[in-house]
Amino acid sequence: MYLPIAERKSSFKKGLDACEGRRNRNETTINLRKNKREEGLAKRRAMVTPTVPAAFEASTTTTSDDRKTYTVADISELAASLAKPNINDAKLLEVARAFRKILSVENNVPVKKVLDSGVLPALVQMISCGDKPDIQFEAAWALTNIASTDYTRVVADAGAIPIFVNLLSNPVAEIRDQSAWCLGNIAGDCPELRDMVLNAGAMQPLIQNVMTPSNPTLLNNCVWALSNFCRGKPAPAVDMVASAIPVLASILAGNNNDEAKSDALWALSYISDGNDERIQTVIDCDGVVALLVEILGSDLSNAITPALRTIGNIVSGEDPKYTQTAIDAGLMRKMPLLLQNAKKSIRKEACWVLSNVAAGTQDQIQTIFKGGLVHVVQLAEEGEYEVRKEAIWTLGNVATGGTATQVMSLVECGAIDALCSILNVNDSKILMVALDAIENILKTAEACGKNYVSFVDECGGLEMIEALQEHQEDSIYSKCIDIIETYFGEDDDAMEENLVPATDGDMFTFGISQKGLEASLDEAARPMQFNF
Repeated sequence: MYLPIAERKSSFKKGLDACEGRRNRNETTINLRKNKREEGLAKRRAMVTPTVPAAFEASTTTTSDDRKTYTVADISELAASLAKPNINDAKLLEVARAFRKILSVENNVPVKKVLDSGVLPALVQMISCGDKPDIQFEAAWALTNIASTDYTRVVADAGAIPIFVNLLSNPVAEIRDQSAWCLGNIAGDCPELRDMVLNAGAMQPLIQNVMTPSNPTLLNNCVWALSNFCRGKPAPAVDMVASAIPVLASILAGNNNDEAKSDALWALSYISDGNDERIQTVIDCDGVVALLVEILGSDLSNAITPALRTIGNIVSGEDPKYTQTAIDAGLMRKMPLLLQNAKKSIRKEACWVLSNVAAGTQDQIQTIFKGGLVHVVQLAEEGEYEVRKEAIWTLGNVATGGTATQVMSLVECGAIDALCSILNVNDSKILMVALDAIENILKTAEACGKNYVSFVDECGGLEMIEALQEHQEDSIYSKCIDIIETYFGEDDDAMEENLVPATDGDMFTFGISQKGLEASLDEAARPMQFNF
C-alpha cells in the first residue's frame, strides 16, 4: 500500500546499527594480510652459516672439514652411507652437515630429492642423540629447513614434534634455538599442525626461553615461534595461549630488541582477534593496552602496524567497555598522526579502528572529533580505495549512530561531499553504507530545520543517486528510490494544489490557469472546461 511521504519519513530507521557497524578482523583479513613482508613470514629458512657453537668445541667430531661443498649429486651417496652398519660419529656428523648444506641453498631447495632418498627417519633419529650435541644441531637445522617448505607435514608425521619440544629444555642454547625455529615453522604451516605443537606441550618451555634467553638470536627466534603458536584461523583455544600474554607484555615494556617487540605485537594481535573472551583475556593483563597505545606514537615502523591491529581488535568487541579502555589509555591523541602516516596500510588500519569506535556509544563517537575526523573525511574523498572504504565506514557509523549535533558537525567537516564521492564505485556494501549515511544526514537535517538537500545536489550526489536506480542490487535500487522520493521529489502539498480544480466563475479548471495556457497554446489546445 502506498504511504504518504510524511508517514514514510517517520518510519525510516538508520541503516546501520552498532552490531553491524562494528566489524572484527574477519571481514578485512584477506586484504590486510596480502603484504607478508609487513606481517612477517609464517615460515623461515635458516640460511646463515653460524660459527661452531662453544658447546661443541671440545668434541672430537668437530674436526671434519665444514668448508666442503655438497650438491644434489651427493644425495645418493650420503644416504647410502647412513645404511652402513656401525657408522662412526664423525661420518654421522659429516652426513648431517652435508644435508643441512644441501637444504640451505637460496633457491630451488631440493627438498623432494632429499626426502626421496629416505634420509628423513635418520635425521629425526639424530636429533635424539643426547650425547652428541653437534650431530643434534646439524640434523635439527636440516629438519628446520625441510619444515620451512611445502613439506612441513612430513616432519611432523615423522614424529619430530615431541622430540623438538623436549629439546627446548636442552642445555645447549643453539639446539634450543633450532628446536624453537623448527617448531615455529611447523606451527606456521596450518592450524592443524599448530595445534599438534601446542598439544605436545611446547608453549611453556618456549616461554621459559623467552623469559631467560641465552642470547638475542635465541630470543628473536623464540618470540617469532611464539607468534606462530598464536596464529591462524581458526584461532587456538584461548586457554592454550593465555599464559603467553604477560610474557609478551614484558617484551613491550622493557626490551630494546625491535625484532622481538614486533613479533610480540603480532602475537598479541592474533590472540585478541575474535570474540569478547579473547579481548578480555588480553586486557586483563595490567598495562598492556597502555603499552600498545604508547607504541602507536613511536617511530618503530615495524611495530606500529601490529600494535594498531591489536587496538583495532580490542575496540571491535561487542561490549563498549573495550572501546572505552582504549580511549582511556589515550588512543585519540595518537590517531591524527596515524591518519597522516606515509604508509597506506597504517592509514587504513587507523580508519578501521575509528570505524569501530564510531560504532560505540555517542560519548565515544564524540571523541572521534578530537581524534582526527577531518583527516578521515579527507581520506574518504581523496585516499587510496582501500583506505577510502574504511574511512567511509567511519563516516557512516557517525552519521547513523551519532546525535543530531554530531551529525551536523560531521556535515560541517565536509562529509556529504566525501560520501557522495564514492557513489560511483562497484562495491555494493560500501554503496549501502554511504547511502544509509546520506539518508540519515538528510533525515536529521530535516528534523533540525536544516536544508542539506542542496549540498547533495551541488556536489553531484543527486545525479549519482539517480544513476544508481539502475543498479542490479534490489537493496540499492530501493534505497535510492526512497531517498529521491523522500528528499528530492515534488512536495505533496504542491502536487495536491495542482490536482484541485480552481474556479473561474461557474467553471472549474485543473492545473495552470486558462489564461496562462492560452498564452502558450494555440486555439486547438485549450484546457478542458467543465460546467456543473
